[in-house]
Amino acid sequence: MQVIGLCRFSYPAIGGFQTMHESVEARRRYLYDPRRLDERFRLFETCALPALRAQTDPRFQFLIVTGTCLPRVARDRLNDLTSGMKQVQIVSQEPGRHRSVMKDVLNRARLNPDLPCLQFRHDDDDAIAVDFVELLRRAVQDAEGLVRRNKMVAIDFNHGFLARFDASGIQVTPVHRSLLGVGFGMYVRGGCELTIMNFAHHKIGNFMPVISQNEPPMWVRTLNGFNDSPNTRTSKAKLEPLTPALAKQFETRFAIDPAVVRRVYSDA
Repeated sequence: MQVIGLCRFSYPAIGGFQTMHESVEARRRYLYDPRRLDERFRLFETCALPALRAQTDPRFQFLIVTGTCLPRVARDRLNDLTSGMKQVQIVSQEPGRHRSVMKDVLNRARLNPDLPCLQFRHDDDDAIAVDFVELLRRAVQDAEGLVRRNKMVAIDFNHGFLARFDASGIQVTPVHRSLLGVGFGMYVRGGCELTIMNFAHHKIGNFMPVISQNEPPMWVRTLNGFNDSPNTRTSKAKLEPLTPALAKQFETRFAIDPAVVRRVYSDA
């Protein structure tokens, strides 16, 4: 079954953000502020990309949607960071209505729209576990009857970590959060043109069954100065430095190396 992941990298959509802007140009200025882009690239490099490279099941596509107006220096940096990743396709789009653009991008990527597929959404400042694609496929196989009776089924891995990255390393706390939007996928029946981006992730249970899995830890959600969600941006979650055991878990579950995080943030 085809597996397609989608990541919006500073795409200046109309809608789709909790941080509001009065115009597309104002959104561009915010998204392309050098301080913000530098922060996104640091997190993309140290948090998001390592586990995508290390997936135990490499049979997936990963679409990175950017604006055609993304500054050249940022586009070159994005190309350099993803070089050699055969799953990655960078898709440049003019500004447009968020949900319709993302739906179109995902549906164009389906090799055979008459066959079912799995889709997942992913933010450029978060991480999924190295076996996410493998376990996403397994969840659908285990729920064969449910899948057979429904044109769409969501799969939510609700156990992960909140984390903050900086020059001192990584601070974390383990949490269970349902329908957070990371470590989150959807089965789509053949012939159905709806996509995972047609729905607000926290409300998706209003439209389809949700398979919820609480183990193992499947994601890392970072807290940073440019989180789109105001609640995440101002989170008061109590974070603690990684213990040696957690540091090992971050390396094995998410391919995140605390030493690389310290180096990248110290260089910045």
